[in-house]
Amino acid sequence: MSHVTHLICSTCNRRFSPDEIDYTCPDCGPIRGTLTVKYDYDAVGRDLSREALARNREATHWRYRPLLPVERAEFIQPLAVGWTPLYRNDFFRDHFSMGAVWIKDDSRNPTASLKDRASSVGVVKAMEKGAMAVTAASTGNAASSLSAFTALAGLPTYIFVPEDAPRAKLVQLLLFGAHVIKVRGTYDDAFDLCWQAAEKWGWYNRSTAVNPYLGEGKKTAALEICEQLDWQAPDYVFVPVGDGCIFQGMWKGFQDAHRLGWIERLPKMIGVQAEGSGALARAWERSAETAEPVEAKTFADSISVGLPRDQVKALRAARESGGGFVAVSDEEIAAALALLARHAGIMAEPAGATGLAGLRKLAEQGRLRASDTAVVMVTGHGLKDIDGVKRAIHREAIVVEKALEDVEAKLKRK
Repeated sequence: MSHVTHLICSTCNRRFSPDEIDYTCPDCGPIRGTLTVKYDYDAVGRDLSREALARNREATHWRYRPLLPVERAEFIQPLAVGWTPLYRNDFFRDHFSMGAVWIKDDSRNPTASLKDRASSVGVVKAMEKGAMAVTAASTGNAASSLSAFTALAGLPTYIFVPEDAPRAKLVQLLLFGAHVIKVRGTYDDAFDLCWQAAEKWGWYNRSTAVNPYLGEGKKTAALEICEQLDWQAPDYVFVPVGDGCIFQGMWKGFQDAHRLGWIERLPKMIGVQAEGSGALARAWERSAETAEPVEAKTFADSISVGLPRDQVKALRAARESGGGFVAVSDEEIAAALALLARHAGIMAEPAGATGLAGLRKLAEQGRLRASDTAVVMVTGHGLKDIDGVKRAIHREAIVVEKALEDVEAKLKRK
């Protein structure tokens, strides 16, 4: 049984019953009318506590099930999502002159991205609502994640991707059995086409921000951080941002933990965007409540978004947390890829390394104190976009003959 009480519009505050609506507020529309899931926190507190979690041996994000919108547990698919490692990294602590730095590696999820947290919940909701098919628009990670879960659930899946989606992500989709629709256009074009198809054929829409339950899955990353840090929230959390759903979802997770009395203070949320798709960063600089669309151009495909769909809640999360947004160049992202690999042992995709690029930028600008602590989110694995990762590599393999003398000679020359 779920403890959800209602859904509320992010703009007009109109309330809806969970049975009354699936997606966005009909009065405010799909951008301004994104919905937030609300709970009976007294009931959640009776079922879930820090002490109960300490006894819980469930090593997935379902350990927080009383704080998730799941009515029928039999629809949960058997993939181990969440409870990903949080690594303390002393190199980055010293390099950036900070109190402590941790790396949360969500590339360790089943399909190698944080999006598994959302898809696991989204597919449960699709099955609860009796969906006959599921659809999504994605640059790749959300789509491959959804396809894995729908494959196990036996649900047909129709995925809309931009024509430049990375090959590895397309291979995942096809392997899981999804119907892949490659749109000659951008992610935003694919998003709009997916919305139209869902309305025309009645497919359940898992697309970011349209579906209010996705952020609930993503918030479990924040709950894990609190628990893994012994219920001490860091000063900052750095999150790669495209549409803004992970960012606002994690902020809601920290808020939920605070409301339940699990943490005493809240972190500042820093959303990190690529300069070439920095609509939210630009809106933040203008102190605007909504973002103007941009022509997205970045090699970090997972955050290459022209019109952020969860912008209202994302900008609000930055304001409420006392954080903000920062934009980094593709060159800074590539440098962060190399830093993560060589000093954290993590092979991230370009978008997955963007959070570290943001931390580095704020540190070099002198905007962080020596006592500050930070968690950096790594949201996707580098093998999902090997061509993008190659931009961080500035060396070639040494080719030798089948003779040790040649190895010695080539190494000396190198």
